[in-house]
Amino acid sequence: LGIFAAVYLVEYAKRGSRLVKIIRLTAETLSGIPSIIYGLFGMLFFVSFLRWGYSILAGSFTLAIMILPLVMRTTEEAVPDSYREGSFGLGAGKMRTIFVIVLPSAVPGILAGVILSIGRIVGESAALLYTAGSVAAIPKSSLSSGRSLAVHMYLLATEGIYVDQAYATAVVIIVLVLGLNLISSFLAGKLAKV
Repeated sequence: LGIFAAVYLVEYAKRGSRLVKIIRLTAETLSGIPSIIYGLFGMLFFVSFLRWGYSILAGSFTLAIMILPLVMRTTEEAVPDSYREGSFGLGAGKMRTIFVIVLPSAVPGILAGVILSIGRIVGESAALLYTAGSVAAIPKSSLSSGRSLAVHMYLLATEGIYVDQAYATAVVIIVLVLGLNLISSFLAGKLAKV
């Protein structure tokens, strides 16, 4: 959704139009909001209004809304205008320019934005406490409650009894984020060579 919104803003919307200014201002404002506010919004909208309850689905939708501005902005800035102008100058149409020139050359930037977003999600606890719950069990479905690693670490540390397990969970989170970064840089290197 973020990638297609960025493609719309860059390729189809009139530059400098009021709609584009409003969308960019909104995206920049949303990227500065603390995650606990997203959690409260998710609790009010997904948990209460839509009656999903504390569930993995409510947490997922809340986190998707939270990272949407970051994915949009990194995708927008991933391709210089010279690629687009060169493609149009050689006679390519708009769809061909988007799918053959713009998106393939933007893959490393898009991948960087997605990895930054995943890194933010992995360490997220505030938004998930309000939407996904804190049940220490494997969820049976997407509509049942669960516990992320960050929430698990937070709850273990606040109990004061399981501090060593909280530190072990922190190490697992660090290794997970490091592994994701290594995989993404490997993929970005492979895609840049192609």
